Amino acid sequence: MKKISLFLLWCFIGNSVVFAQNEQGKIAFEKFTLENGLKVILHEDHSTPLVAVSVMYHVGSKNEDPDRTGFAHFFEHLLFEGSENIARGEYSKYVENAGGALNANTTNDRTFYYDLLPSNQLELGLWLESERMLHAKVEDEGIETQREVVKEERRQRIDNRPYGSIVEETMKRMYKVHPYKWPVIGSMEHLDSAVEMDYKNFYETFYVPNNAILSIAGDLDVKQCKDLVERYFGDIPKGTKAIPRPNIDEPALTVEIRDTVYDNVQLPAVIQTYRIPAQGTDDFYAVSMLATLLADGQSSRLQKSLVNEKQLALFTGAFPFALEDPGVSLAFIVCNSGVSPADAEAAMDEEYAKVKEELISEKEYQKLRNKVENDFVTSNGTVAGIAESLANYEMYFGDANLINTEIEKYMAVSREDIQRVAKEYFDVNKRVVLYYLPKQ
Repeated sequence: MKKISLFLLWCFIGNSVVFAQNEQGKIAFEKFTLENGLKVILHEDHSTPLVAVSVMYHVGSKNEDPDRTGFAHFFEHLLFEGSENIARGEYSKYVENAGGALNANTTNDRTFYYDLLPSNQLELGLWLESERMLHAKVEDEGIETQREVVKEERRQRIDNRPYGSIVEETMKRMYKVHPYKWPVIGSMEHLDSAVEMDYKNFYETFYVPNNAILSIAGDLDVKQCKDLVERYFGDIPKGTKAIPRPNIDEPALTVEIRDTVYDNVQLPAVIQTYRIPAQGTDDFYAVSMLATLLADGQSSRLQKSLVNEKQLALFTGAFPFALEDPGVSLAFIVCNSGVSPADAEAAMDEEYAKVKEELISEKEYQKLRNKVENDFVTSNGTVAGIAESLANYEMYFGDANLINTEIEKYMAVSREDIQRVAKEYFDVNKRVVLYYLPKQ
């Protein structure tokens, strides 16, 4: 869900400009843990009169029961229904009436909520998030409402959108035993068959302070904010249920998997997916830079070769999935009219082969480094972005200071590293290749 006011839009723009002017500076923060296990991170910056109050829960689709998939994403919606002290449908209105915006998102590994508010409304944001954590309404009326919302979201984002099922179709072939094999949005049948107690158990297991990080960034006073955090979150009981953490090693791919998906599309597409290491590993940074080299921007290799020069493709893209467990890197091309997928794929394979066979030039390497560094700085260009980054780093690596130092890991990637990971992980005999073709 996403709601925004004109006031916040103006602040977004101003905030981005301010942070761009100070991109060389370190992001200072304070971190502490409440007695109930809630980790708290505070970043003070008075550049704009904004504050982002966010909570990240360490629960994503991979933590779900295989017979109850889609719960993490479902709760992204359900926890806006209200609480014991907030009437149904009123949660968003508190933020909007204060001139703020709110949003949430779910991945395979975590769920993230944030409220972006004028800084004089900090206490409102803390109250709202504490209500979500302690007193959320998990009852049949809201469950039935959000079931229909999620079904409509699936229709719009996946079922009725051209190429909308690419990730779902890829992951179920790439993984056979790991929970990454099912989509984040989950199964509509599972959501329909679940009863109220299933949802209550999920809430009581995962939405507890000892499974969460409260990250607050912006125009705040750290000392005062600490007192407010203690007031609103200190009395929330620690969760008592065991929190499921899957420990599953996905078997290695030994042969190429090929398949065809017929979809409501006008132009064919080719999708190639390879297994890669988990986020935070040295090789992940090299794979990430390889994806940028190949398909991020107008000067990327696939764009220049397949789109501009050979005119085989209308669009190209490549991105690694930054996942807590070993993930995938997915590349795709949408073919030009009259171009066969086989011809487009052959040209795509040529570009991968070039990276394996020869080092990228020093000029291209420096350009790549500059782009990666710029993207890294831009990702932390707003208080909401900073709050999310701090929570991510603390949750996955136990080191929020990576917000200042992770760029060093990218800069440590050499030309030889890029060539090596291309050879090691992008093996044509160990991949999933899908052709998306128009339905007859």
